[in-house]
Amino acid sequence: MRLVFAGAVFAYHACVLSAAGPGGQVETGLARAAELGIQGFFIVSGALVFGSLERSQNLGVYGSKRVRRLYPAYAVIILLPAIVSGFMTGWGDVEAIARYLGTNLIFLNFLEPNLPGLFAGNRFTEVNGALWTLKIEVMFYLALPALALVMRLFGKAWWVLLLIIYGAAEAWRLLLPVYLDHPLAPELARQLPGQMAFFASGMVLWKVWDLAKARAIRLGLAGTAILAASYTHPILEPLRAAGLAGVIACLAFAPGPAIRAARFGDISYGVYITHFPILQAMVMAGLFAALPLPAAFVLAAVGVLFASLMLWHLVEKPALRRDSHYRKADSGS
Repeated sequence: MRLVFAGAVFAYHACVLSAAGPGGQVETGLARAAELGIQGFFIVSGALVFGSLERSQNLGVYGSKRVRRLYPAYAVIILLPAIVSGFMTGWGDVEAIARYLGTNLIFLNFLEPNLPGLFAGNRFTEVNGALWTLKIEVMFYLALPALALVMRLFGKAWWVLLLIIYGAAEAWRLLLPVYLDHPLAPELARQLPGQMAFFASGMVLWKVWDLAKARAIRLGLAGTAILAASYTHPILEPLRAAGLAGVIACLAFAPGPAIRAARFGDISYGVYITHFPILQAMVMAGLFAALPLPAAFVLAAVGVLFASLMLWHLVEKPALRRDSHYRKADSGS
């Protein structure tokens, strides 16, 4: 599912960055699919990271697992474009490169999204516009231990806390741009806590894991109906996280053959963080203009898959603990 979600974001960015159909129906449709993919990522993270916390012996182990999974590959994706920029400009603007590294290595991508010599002539100039969600992921990782502690205080009424978080997050995400007259209001609305409804939905899935397995089809039918309803009227949009969580539970637990999508490597994270600069480089090199669009898209997909596999085997997998479930998925165990 994570690979499908990352693929949806890749398809949208391929259309947008290449200007294949600017502002058209295809771009609009892919934008909705990409948004749903990101929201799906947050739900899956809510479930798996909450499970990781509950299985960890202490906060140190939990923190180590999160850093190992997220940061080594992220650091590589930040460093490589900076090195390319340096060689392309003859290291003539070291201050700008240092500013890019200093802000992006601590997830503050919005402060310095560009590098000298890279992508200035493209439709969008950001080096990696997909990384804004990682800041939200990290904020969730940091907040989760405190949330888990409060949930324990609620006892059997843990669901009440998550329901409150869900409602407050949706109120922030949907109402802030309405009542805050500021150019940054839409940007603030999509940050934490605006995405917490999706993380909270994932946490609920973890808490009802066995029940979700037993009633996967029912959850899928209900989730599909709720998800569809969330698109019919703006007043129903807050139901989207709950509906999507039901669909994800169904896809995860419904009877059927094991797909084993990670048997050659868990590349979903790699696809997500590598695709944007690869697409930007192809646009800069004129490949989207020189090749038929289908051929350019296939070439981009092959490049992203290759880069993601290299990132997994050379960086991500070696950084993980030997007992990591990501390694187990890779080995088929």
